[in-house]
Amino acid sequence: MRQTERNWTSVKNFILLGLSDHPNQQTGFFVLFLAMFLTAVTGNTMIVAVIIRDRHLHTPMYFFLGNLSFVDICFTCAIAPKMLQNMLAEVRTIPFHGCMAQLYAFLCTACTEMYLLAVMAFDRYVAICYPLRYTSVMSRKLCISLVCASWLFVSFLSLLHISMVSTFTFCGSNLIRHFFCDLPPLLKLVCSDTTSYEWLVFTEGSLVTISPFVFTIASYVSIISTILKIPSKKGRLRAFSTCSSHLTVVILFFGTIFFTYLRPFSISALYQERVITVVYTIVIPMLNPFIYSLRNNDVKGALRNLFCRKISV
Repeated sequence: MRQTERNWTSVKNFILLGLSDHPNQQTGFFVLFLAMFLTAVTGNTMIVAVIIRDRHLHTPMYFFLGNLSFVDICFTCAIAPKMLQNMLAEVRTIPFHGCMAQLYAFLCTACTEMYLLAVMAFDRYVAICYPLRYTSVMSRKLCISLVCASWLFVSFLSLLHISMVSTFTFCGSNLIRHFFCDLPPLLKLVCSDTTSYEWLVFTEGSLVTISPFVFTIASYVSIISTILKIPSKKGRLRAFSTCSSHLTVVILFFGTIFFTYLRPFSISALYQERVITVVYTIVIPMLNPFIYSLRNNDVKGALRNLFCRKISV
């Protein structure tokens, strides 16, 4: 055992394989993902800006939407810049501490988005099922408390995982078969047995991800039940349109997360995970501003007013 430990080398840098194994595809991927990254950051920044500037959007629903857009900006900025840099670099390295920082940012923003989606579902539940009590229930204090609680809980949980992963001994190959520092490919480089930790991640991660999803689904069961009781067809369509965008994002985000992580890492297909991970780290943050704005007259009107004001100036 001691002889084996002497052969272990302390890894100071990791090499990220990237999205593709073929070097001739890197330029095309760089242009594509640079455009997607800029679209995601620009679109979400516009949503945040218009919600802050337009007083008509200072409501709980848009308060949560602004926070979701801010999380999407942090989410994609934690992954995309390093991925784009490595697409043009000859040596795709990332320092050990940089890897841990990226993993922390990824875990923190991904889990925060889950809880914000659940909070937004609760907001829609109160608005549709208890419209007369909406103002009193969804007070400013409660809204701020829900957002802060989501950030604090997820930050502590992510810090706990990083403190555990950073104590592992990495040896042999330092090649991460992914385009960022994610848990499944990272744990494959650990020298010691990580079975107990993997099952901890699987069980605890299942609770962390399934609990907001179950809460969201339960909220929508009540919402749909209430909508079906509305006598007029126009009223039903109007009520459903207020939550259809959010429901679309919930299905896309939770679907890809569950497919990637809610299974033991030993049976994960790493190439398949790389493709699916692109969806929820870059594609969904890019689509969210369009999903929430195209079917929302308030946001579209606020955006038009913002552009018209800039043009007149």
